[in-house]
Amino acid sequence: MQRNAALMEGPVARTLIRLTLPMLMAMFAMVGFNIVDTFYVGQLGTEELAAMGFTLAVVMAVNSVSMGLGMGTTAVISKVIGQGDSRGMQRLAMNAILLGVLVASTISVTGLLTIDALFGLMGAGGVVLEHIHAYMIVWYLGLPLIIVPQVGNSSIRATGDTKTPAKIMIAALTANAILDPIFIFGLGPAPRMELQGAAIATVISQAIALAISFRVLRKRGLIIFERESWTDLAASWKRILTIGIPAAITQLIAPVSTGVITGIVATYGTAAVAGFGVASRLEMFALLVIMAMGSALVPFIGQNWGAGNKARVGRAVKVALVLASGWGAFVWLLSLVVGTSVASVFNDNPDVIETVVSYMRIVFPSLMLLGVLTTVANSLSALHEPLKSMTLSILRMFVLYVPLAFLGSSLIGLTGVWWAAFIANIMSGLVAVLWFRHIFRGLEHEPIPPRADEPEPVPAGV
Repeated sequence: MQRNAALMEGPVARTLIRLTLPMLMAMFAMVGFNIVDTFYVGQLGTEELAAMGFTLAVVMAVNSVSMGLGMGTTAVISKVIGQGDSRGMQRLAMNAILLGVLVASTISVTGLLTIDALFGLMGAGGVVLEHIHAYMIVWYLGLPLIIVPQVGNSSIRATGDTKTPAKIMIAALTANAILDPIFIFGLGPAPRMELQGAAIATVISQAIALAISFRVLRKRGLIIFERESWTDLAASWKRILTIGIPAAITQLIAPVSTGVITGIVATYGTAAVAGFGVASRLEMFALLVIMAMGSALVPFIGQNWGAGNKARVGRAVKVALVLASGWGAFVWLLSLVVGTSVASVFNDNPDVIETVVSYMRIVFPSLMLLGVLTTVANSLSALHEPLKSMTLSILRMFVLYVPLAFLGSSLIGLTGVWWAAFIANIMSGLVAVLWFRHIFRGLEHEPIPPRADEPEPVPAGV
């Protein structure tokens, strides 16, 4: 347990950076799957790229469920580590994996039955829908291989080790980058499968990640294979899902609203959808540092909150807010210099390039406040306040972004959708930082729970 509880000592800023850098590599690998797929599929044509644009919302949605489960797993396990409960750590890690299998299988079956209906509602049709169908069938069938390794890696991160999960994800990304052109274009003995080949490459590379993750978990004794009663299993799942469900919903809000926004953008043509898909992926890529910092906060806060180091938690959140807003400003300035060049890498259609550049110019200045919102949301989940984190996401996407996007589109066209995103990021970021200050002051006065190796306090008079 002493080895696992590695985050309760040392300088706060240095520890956060040490956690964030490997997390950044893991996030790069996660987003890199979409970037690599988009790059190769973009060489096939605008219709194929538009199909990838439509699938983005679903891929983001499933990733959000996986991230929510992972966040719940990390938050719960890191807290029991801070409390010195090694047995609880092992049981929670194993039960989290079983929960991941159940959730992935349920989504897989549901997704296979609703491909045409769902993407038809989003505005896809004709050849584009055929491309989507070919991709999503394989992707849904391999979904357990995509979700389960992410849950396993979350257990490893809860111990304060963010390097090993990063190495696992990089190995998977490398495999995907090698396999993509082979299956998409039919290199060597492989037949040309185009979008379906991209999905096959993703599933195979994630299977590699699963095998490595299980080996690490078993070698370090983080999971135990033993029979457990349904009551104990349900209790573990409840602890994880108490945080995981709101966290997953919080993560789901963005892709669900992105699906709605994609429907609005689709009214402006295939090139607009393709450009929005590229711009959205570039935004995800640009926010990697902020996402990594937020993910690194979860085990840091979990261990220190479980051990009662509340002042250390407050200091960590302040440091993260400064770093996140600073990175958002840097990304915006960088996009002004290289935005057009980057957009042209993915597709040479002038309309697609113009859509990407327009999005960057309007939306990217607001990334500073979006970084603040992301940091606060992760901090609240780590503090076992996921409903408040979910409320902030609802405010940004459904109260502000989606209604303003409909209004902006009707008033000034496609750029009105981009201005809606700008306003939503600014306003929700300001609300987030003010609300968090109020919430944290209240939590500071809560009693510290006893450690697992300490006796319960004896009531007075006994």
